[in-house]
This record gives sequence, structure tokens and C-alpha cells, in this order.
Amino acid sequence: MMRDIKATLAEGPIGKILFKLTVPMIFGMVAMVAFNLVDTFFVGKLGTDELAAMSFTFPVVMALNGIALGLGIGAAAVISNAIGKGNMKAVRRLTTDSLILAALIVAVFASLGLLTIKPLFKLLGAKKELLPLIYSYMRVWYLGVVFVVFPMVGNNAIRATGDTKTPALIMMCAVTMNVILDPLLIFGLGPFPRLGLTGAALATVFSRMTTFALSSWVLIKRYKMVTFEKTPIGEIWNSWKKILYIGLPSALTRVIMPVGIGVITKFVSMFGKEAVAGLGVATRIGFFSMTIIWALSSVIAPFIGQNWGSKKPDRVRKGLWISYRFSFLYGLGLFIILYFIAPLITPVFNGDPEVHRVSTLYLRILSMGYGLQGIFIISNSALNVLHRPLWGALITAIQMFLLYIPLAFLGMKFMGLNGIFLGGAISYVISGLIAAKLALNFSREVYLK
Repeated sequence: MMRDIKATLAEGPIGKILFKLTVPMIFGMVAMVAFNLVDTFFVGKLGTDELAAMSFTFPVVMALNGIALGLGIGAAAVISNAIGKGNMKAVRRLTTDSLILAALIVAVFASLGLLTIKPLFKLLGAKKELLPLIYSYMRVWYLGVVFVVFPMVGNNAIRATGDTKTPALIMMCAVTMNVILDPLLIFGLGPFPRLGLTGAALATVFSRMTTFALSSWVLIKRYKMVTFEKTPIGEIWNSWKKILYIGLPSALTRVIMPVGIGVITKFVSMFGKEAVAGLGVATRIGFFSMTIIWALSSVIAPFIGQNWGSKKPDRVRKGLWISYRFSFLYGLGLFIILYFIAPLITPVFNGDPEVHRVSTLYLRILSMGYGLQGIFIISNSALNVLHRPLWGALITAIQMFLLYIPLAFLGMKFMGLNGIFLGGAISYVISGLIAAKLALNFSREVYLK
């Protein structure tokens, strides 16, 4: 029998519920962002070329992670809604079919990725001397990408139940493994060979195997959300349609961002490989500093899903307003802190003065828009669960292609690197306001129904 899963998020004080859900997720998000920071720290010790090479891989890795997260968000939305309705049979079917779908999509994209490594990174602006380094990293990463993608979908399914502690613990296990394996495989400590960037990729794959095993055990054994019953293909296809209705636009939303970052990386590459390395360091620090907002955006989805499924849309709007106020104040505090401490933390990752200068510049300028970018992220998550995923994809496209890239291009022409980063900050502010307006309007429509 399946463990009894109830819509626990549809009762009680909203602020307290969001706080209790977000705190464990913060630890999980910190762990996953620390995962990338650990890689950046150790690869930075190899040299500027290796750091620049890994910085070029960031948009591509983000794109594939975005597809996985999109599927996970689609799965979490329909699963949390089924939990809200008390339909446990649907919960099992949707969870199982989302994992099957993830495996199929990973196989396709990994195969395409292996065949297009060199031409793709040439297009992104990578110089000839960096291509062998990039190839050594991405070849291993693609071969092990199933262990990266599968747990992302699985952990989202677990969060749909209202359990944010277990996914956080799973992610913390992965980062612990990565901290141990990175120096061993990158530098060849003890009996291990020195593998450089290849070692960083192997450490990532082996660490993600941990999350693969743990999330599978939780879904199958603890919550019994996976079924092995023989099912007609028509029923599986029906599940896929429900998941993809939200998952595809959500994946598109998360692919748009790294595609845009790839364009920004190409702009920055015109200022030299040191500038690209600095961008890579600052981007990861920026993601780390926003972990609380990412955690809040992850838990707002099951909160909205369960309350909507329980026909309590008034709680949806109140949850959004609480999240928006927090994001704005958090972003304001983050800007003040990063402005002063950025020059102190960026040299930790690489000793090159130009890398340090670019990283500091990025953090001081982009952080001006972090509060509104947080509102944008939360709104996007809400739109998916409110069954308005195409609007989420649309506002992401507006942010990146109508705001960020054009403003960054104009800024580059008139102000150099400062202008590129200022364009990003302005795009965050404008798109955050648009996203909040849309999410609140659609939640009002749900309320009226």
C-alpha cells in the first residue's frame, strides 16, 4: 500500500508554512550551488584557461539542467494537484511516468550533445586552444547526464508531497561527495591519477550517482510513489500530456536563460578569456547568493498546487504577496552586502587581477536587480502551477531577448563590460514587475472561479 499523503499545505498559517518549507530547501539549494562553487574553486587552481573552459560549459549545462527542471516542475505541479484532490492512484501514475519520460529525453539530448561539442562551443566564442579542455569535460558530463537529470525530476516529485527536508538531505549528500572527489580526481592526490577538467566532470557524475540512488529509494520504498504495474501505453501517454503541458513551457523557460547567457558570454569573450573566467566565477557566486530565493520558488509550487487542488485560491494570493515582499527586501540587503564584500571573495577562486576585476564588477552591478529578479523567479514558478506555463515562457523570452540581450549589446557599445552588466540589472527590474503583475492577475482569475 502507498503511504498516506495528505494536502498538508492547505491548512494553517501561510507565512509559517512557507518558512518551514523553505528552511530545509535552503540547505539543499546551498548544497547544490556549493556543488558548482567547489568545482569552480578547484578548477580555478588549475589555471585561467581551465577556468575559462569550464565557464564556457556553463550555459550548456544549465540548458540541459533546465530541461530536467522543467520536467520536474511539470511533474510536481500535476502531482501536488492530485494530492490536493486526494487521488493517490493518479499520484503514483504521474510520478512513474514522469521518470520514464525524463529517461527518454535524456537519452536523446545526451546523444545530440556528444555529436556537437566542438561546433557548439566554437559558436559560443571559445578559442581554439580551449576546445580540447571543453571537450574533455563535456564528453564525460554527457555520458553521465542521466544521473544529473533523473534525481531532479525525482526530487521535485518528493517536494510535491510537502516534504522538502528529504530532497535537501539528498542534495547535501551529493555536494559532500563532490568536495571529497574533486581534489582527488582533479589533482591526482594519493593513488588517483591527475585528470584535470576530466576529473572535475567525473567527480560530478559520481556524486550525482548518489542522488540518483537516494531519490530512487525514497520514491520507491518510503513513499511508494512508483508503480511497476503493467500499464496501457494510452494511459502513460495521458500522463505525459499532463506533465508536458506544464513541463515543456517550463523547460523552454529554463532553456531560454542559458541560451541568453551563452549570448552574453559571447559578448564578454570579446574582452578576453580572463573576462570569461571572471564571468564564470561571478555567475556562480550570484547563484549562491540567491539560494534562499530559489528555495522559496521551489516550495511555492507545491504550496500553490495543493491549495488550488483543495479549492483554496485565497491562500494562493496571500502566499504570493508574502513571497514578493520577502524577495524585495532580501534583494536589497544582498545588493548592500555584495557591493562591499565582492572584492574580498572573488580572489579566492583565481589569482588573476583581471578575473578578479570582472567578477567584482558583475556582482556590484547585477545585484542591483536581484530583488526584482527574485520576484520574477517566484512568479514564474507560480504561473506554472496555475496552469499558465506559456505565460512563464513568454515573460522569460521577453526578459532575455527583448530586454537583457539588446540592453547588454547597447551597453557594450557605449560602456564596455559595465554596460553589459548594467543591461542585465535593468532587465531584471522591468521583467520582475511584469511577472508579478501577471501572476497576481491569474491568481485573481482562479480566485473568482
